[in-house]
Amino acid sequence: MRRTVRAAVAAAAAVVALAGCARVVTGEAVSIYADPFAVAGLPATDGPSGPRPDAPHAIPSVHGADGSDADALASAAIADLADFWSTEYPAVFAGHFRPVTDLTSWDPNVDGSGRFCGESTHGVVNAAYCTRDGSIGWDRAILLPTLTDTFGPMAVVMVIAHEYGHAIQHDSGLAGADSPTLVLEQQADCFAGAYMRHVAAGGSNRFTLNTSNGLNAVMAAMVAVRDTDPNDPEAVHGNAFERITAFQTGFTLGARGCTTIDEAEVAGRREQLPQAFTRSGESGDMPVTEQSVGMIVDSLNSVFGLPEQPTVVYSGADTGCPDVTATEPVSYCPATRTIGVSMPELIDRGTPYDVGAAGQGVDELAVDIRGDFSAFGLVASRYALAVQQEDGYPLTEPSTALHTACLTGVWTAATAAGGTPALSPGDLDEAVSGLLTDGLMASDVDGETVPSGFARVDAFQAGVLGGADVCTNRYG
Repeated sequence: MRRTVRAAVAAAAAVVALAGCARVVTGEAVSIYADPFAVAGLPATDGPSGPRPDAPHAIPSVHGADGSDADALASAAIADLADFWSTEYPAVFAGHFRPVTDLTSWDPNVDGSGRFCGESTHGVVNAAYCTRDGSIGWDRAILLPTLTDTFGPMAVVMVIAHEYGHAIQHDSGLAGADSPTLVLEQQADCFAGAYMRHVAAGGSNRFTLNTSNGLNAVMAAMVAVRDTDPNDPEAVHGNAFERITAFQTGFTLGARGCTTIDEAEVAGRREQLPQAFTRSGESGDMPVTEQSVGMIVDSLNSVFGLPEQPTVVYSGADTGCPDVTATEPVSYCPATRTIGVSMPELIDRGTPYDVGAAGQGVDELAVDIRGDFSAFGLVASRYALAVQQEDGYPLTEPSTALHTACLTGVWTAATAAGGTPALSPGDLDEAVSGLLTDGLMASDVDGETVPSGFARVDAFQAGVLGGADVCTNRYG
């Protein structure tokens, strides 16, 4: 965030484990949105995520495959996707489903190792769908192993599902000759989400996916391979917020819901959100100081208009509040209506990681994206507890956690609409990252969060895109 609307931060980060400071609570599922233990209508579950040990051995033939674990995983994903789309395709589209059978694997380290889509694969660290011949190919030596090591095997399955989604949109005619690339990428993310729900619901005989850490890791992989500069002509996948939104559309509504993603729908989502960076080298981060925290609280006062506004103290998050567990680096005390801040820790949370002059490479896939919003979003989330207290809601229920994330999203949208300070494009990525890796931004007054990062991000999105009434209807 900063004082000018067009500023932004090119997020920099380092790979971290999917763990955090907020404490996770457990419960039973009730409904699709209001229930904090539901994931788009499915219960939030733990358990295995990855290939089933009793999966069918029959896998398709792949050009250039060398029998590696990466090839076996990608090939099993192709076979499973064919099974899924053989049923789903005729339920959504006219015509007959044609499985993708032209498959290629390569090692980008080896010169002359092969060709894909008419080009040499030397140096190509990627997975892709070729519109020229309807084939799918992948790098078995760098990209797929890195995804597996960082996020688990289901991240590879998600990437293959995304590429298979391109095949579906082209075969079905959903993709037109003049369709913007961003729209095609958003549709493919959505189709990947529809398939991942099929797996999470137990419909796959090759893979399993739990809806807590397993699904969190899949979404984290999408955050890692996001666009970071909307001004870059090659930025065609969308930022983390956009990619996750499209994925969640498919996971929630199924493949048919993905057909509603078109140029107008994407433009509508983008209309009130920041998309432009300042000139190269100019940061969108605002220093995290007592003064800037005060500006954030003033902004929150303006958005929510509480008759009794919280006071802020900078002597530490632990203010000695009775019957409340202090949360670092910022906490809320209902008894005194005080927000306590540990400034050194908050500054650390708002400081971008330094990934070096070379920038972020495939060996530095990042989900813990930090910047000023990583700090200011936490302040907003503790203020959101004061809003709930004023409205008479409990502050220690699981629904409180999602209500908090939703109200934080409401404030975020207000800053995007020209508030002071103003939202920068990288701020949304920092918000999604925090919701997936830490969860404090979606926690109750004691720092208790819910197990599903999907539910946490969905609640924040509801506030950003739907407003305060949605928060009340879902979580009030």
